Amino acid sequence: MNTNKFIIGGIIGGVANFLLGWLVWGMLLLNFMNGHTTEAGKAVMRAEENTIWWALILANLVLGFLISYILNKAGVMTAAAGAAMGAVVGLLMSAAIDLFNYAFMDLSDSSTPMIVDILASVVVTAIVGAIIGWYNGRGVKATA
Repeated sequence: MNTNKFIIGGIIGGVANFLLGWLVWGMLLLNFMNGHTTEAGKAVMRAEENTIWWALILANLVLGFLISYILNKAGVMTAAAGAAMGAVVGLLMSAAIDLFNYAFMDLSDSSTPMIVDILASVVVTAIVGAIIGWYNGRGVKATA
């Protein structure tokens, strides 16, 4: 595994995940998710002004490094291969987390937000994977 590509890919992936997360969940899906959040779910959410930014930034970087690690270990060197693998990682990871949350917590009024969140995660991690895959392939000559 190329350590430099892993580290830089992880940072790039983390930044991309942060920005895409803000766009997808912070803007596009905000009203939808809030509209399906139960009172119990709303009771445990921090107000936006009370967000713990260091934890949010670190979480995005950790996810960027996870995707970068997987793509580097798999030898992914193209945006297309990165998108495909990123989508699978996003599907499996978000489905597990959302299903655990749905099973144990009273956060939403139906399973619909869970399905929407999983689909959104697939799209976001596919894009992050594509970016990291593209980065990994920079400077690599294609074989005929």
